[in-house]
Amino acid sequence: MTTEIELQYFFDPLCGWCYASAPALAGLADKFGDKLRMHPSGLFVGGRPISSIADHAWRNDQRIQSLTGQRFSEGYRHNVLLAPNGIFDSGPATLALVALGKRDPTLEPSFLHALQIARYVEGRDTSLILEVAKVAAQVVAEHGIELAAEAFAEGLCSDTDLRERALERMEDTQRRMNTLGVRGVPQLTAIVNGAPHVLNGETLYHGPANLIAAVDELSAAA
Repeated sequence: MTTEIELQYFFDPLCGWCYASAPALAGLADKFGDKLRMHPSGLFVGGRPISSIADHAWRNDQRIQSLTGQRFSEGYRHNVLLAPNGIFDSGPATLALVALGKRDPTLEPSFLHALQIARYVEGRDTSLILEVAKVAAQVVAEHGIELAAEAFAEGLCSDTDLRERALERMEDTQRRMNTLGVRGVPQLTAIVNGAPHVLNGETLYHGPANLIAAVDELSAAA
């Protein structure tokens, strides 16, 4: 009998622990391709001053780095966390991800990872719409698609249908998480022959091999 599998990844673009799971997610995307479904939770959608969370965020980021090896640069600390009048808002990144996903859902994981590298390593403020649009243009160019960052940014600001789709995606994510009884992100659920299996969060933080092995084990046992 053929095993049917769907992988549901719950995340927020500005979640440091989601960045910690990036290598494992990349491995899933490479192996399972169109079986991977991205579910943005909206956890950090809605602007707030970055200064209100900067110290806490940096301490948490340093803990993530020590536990997983994922890099958080001084450029990120100074240009993003300590930016005068900086805003903490995953709304622009979520909108862009939904817009790219309409073109091709398989763009979403690579876009998320590129956003994380831009923010945490390159020190670019991915709460800003134009910065997000530049990352989007970079990602689609790698897939042979031409995209003008400025025009894309304008669309993120003005496209009411896109905003509605993004809101629907986030509401759907929250419903799914409530049904599964999971809290916080990142989370990964494998739906194997219709049965959901929530994978242990720790599995996400130790690279692709462990996670792929866990998914393969669930598939083999079905």
